[in-house]
Amino acid sequence: MNLASTLVVAAVTAVVTATATGLFVTPRLDARKKRIGEAHTARDTFGTHLMTVLATCSLLEQTPVDNPDWTPVLRDRVKGERDRWLQQLDDATRWMVDHVFAYAGSWPLQRHKDFAVSYAASARGLVLSEREEATKRELLIALTTPVQRQVFGFWWTRARHYAADQRAFAETLTRLNSEEPPAP
Repeated sequence: MNLASTLVVAAVTAVVTATATGLFVTPRLDARKKRIGEAHTARDTFGTHLMTVLATCSLLEQTPVDNPDWTPVLRDRVKGERDRWLQQLDDATRWMVDHVFAYAGSWPLQRHKDFAVSYAASARGLVLSEREEATKRELLIALTTPVQRQVFGFWWTRARHYAADQRAFAETLTRLNSEEPPAP
C-alpha cells in the first residue's frame, strides 16, 4: 500500500506541477522571451545603423563632389550616388531617434543607455542641421566611433578605450553645441 500511495502522490504532484507551469509560468516566459528577442533585434538594428553612418560618411568623404575630367553622364551618376548616400544617413538617423526606446533601455549599464540616447538625438540633429556636408561628416564620425566601440566592441576594447571614448564624445558634443550653423 505504501508504494501505491507514493506513486499516486507522485503522479498527482507531477500533473499539478505541469498544469500550473503550463498555465502560469510558460506564458510569462514566452512573453519575456518575445520582449528580449525584440530588444536584441532593435539593438542589432541600431548597430547596423551605426555602421551605416560610418560607412556612408567614409564613402562621401572619398568620393569627390565633382571632377573636371568627368563626362556629364558620370557627373550625374556620381551626384545620384552621393544623394543616395545622404538619404541613407537621413534614414539611419531617423530610425535611431524613432526607435531609441526599443534599444536604449535594453542595456543593463546606464552609460550605454546614455550613450545611445545622446548619440541618436545628436546625430539626428546634426543631419538635419544646415552645416556644410564636410563638417557634418567629420562630426558624425567623431560622434559615432566612440559609441560604436563602447556599445558593440569587445569588453577589453571597451575597457581600454573607455576614458578616451567618453572624453572624445563629450568634446564632440561640446563642439557640436558651440558651433553656430551658417545663417540662411
